[in-house]
Amino acid sequence: MTFRIDRRSFLLGSTALLAAGAAGINAAWAQASSLRLIFWGGQPRADRTYAVTDLYKEAKGTDVQGEFLAWNDYWAKLATQTAGGNAPDVIQMDYRYIVEYANRNAIAPLDDYVGTQLQLADFDQDQLEGGKVNGKLYGISLGANSVAMLVNTTAFEEAGVTPPTNDWTFDDLRTMGEAFKAANIRGGMKLIADGSYSEPMLNNWIRQKGKELYTADGQLGLDEADMTEWFQLWNGLREAGICVSADEQALDTGPLESTMIVSGKAAMIPANSNQLVAFQALMQDKIDMVGYPRIAAGQGGGHFRKPSMFFSVAGSSANKEAAAEFINFFISDPEAAKVLDVERGIPCLPAMRDVVAPLLNEQNQIALNFVSNLGDLLGPLPPPPPAAAGEIDLSLLRTVGQEVGFGARSAEDGAAYFVAEAKAILERAA
Repeated sequence: MTFRIDRRSFLLGSTALLAAGAAGINAAWAQASSLRLIFWGGQPRADRTYAVTDLYKEAKGTDVQGEFLAWNDYWAKLATQTAGGNAPDVIQMDYRYIVEYANRNAIAPLDDYVGTQLQLADFDQDQLEGGKVNGKLYGISLGANSVAMLVNTTAFEEAGVTPPTNDWTFDDLRTMGEAFKAANIRGGMKLIADGSYSEPMLNNWIRQKGKELYTADGQLGLDEADMTEWFQLWNGLREAGICVSADEQALDTGPLESTMIVSGKAAMIPANSNQLVAFQALMQDKIDMVGYPRIAAGQGGGHFRKPSMFFSVAGSSANKEAAAEFINFFISDPEAAKVLDVERGIPCLPAMRDVVAPLLNEQNQIALNFVSNLGDLLGPLPPPPPAAAGEIDLSLLRTVGQEVGFGARSAEDGAAYFVAEAKAILERAA
């Protein structure tokens, strides 16, 4: 799935967060009997979340006031609130940004609450480790997920093309794409969305080559040759009419409704496993999911079980213990688990997986089975991305990817520019 935020908005948000780190964060006043929560997502996620806050108020007497925004708007709003010392008590946090927020004390370490407010003895260890920064726990995973290719199986059936499996390769993608193009269904639907500036697809591809997008010490893990090959791969798919054109892909402005699979312009898009439910709710066609294509038959290791998102506690919160108690309820109460289902990912407590498994609808069963059966596609969790990774993704990669897609830069020029600018961004952030 493609999310976008314009460079000006991103930099405004980053500037606000920098200001918070430089000036120090003052404790925000909050009533002892209430908490504030902020999260990104659409209305279905909000409905589930507010149903759980209602359960929490009934059980504990604490009112949780929630606010949700689209991904495009979320980070600038959160950074501005943080800079003003007015961040909500409970913050939905992403693996991409947890290092930056932790290093600037914008979120609080939670280790002192483990064993009391936070009961994590049975929590999946890989998900627990994913929430740590410099050995301290800053985020509680709300579910495990993995990148996935969403597949419109109805469109494949209509085109007379066999859908991919977890064993498919980029060569298979091209072969399927040619057959799909020849079928010419629905006014020229393409096989796949343009993944050239999808960071998850790039990351998966480079991991299959034995590298990481970012090294453990926060450096760029790929070089110009890698990026040139990447852009050339997508140039070829675009020119062959296998992936959507650059101008079509530009119509994807962030909301699910504008994505290539919902708008009917492509039969596949890169996304995350926990998004299947939300996409299916917007479509009549049947959707399934498979892993990203392999660079060669038998080549695995590009996927990993990523914390879909975390709940963190604001460094400015005056109610850290109460916030930790709410998080614990959110991840471990059986009635909450029934409401939340696997919309945020596969529950990280085995007991909660047992609660939700019998209740899952077809789409959620697909997601659960996919994440649980990645096989040789599964590799280790990569190092947490450096603080500047968000800017590189949201601003640089998308800008350069679009420029290459529209022909404003060659693959070689785009690769050279991307690598040079990414290194400069990382150096400035360090």
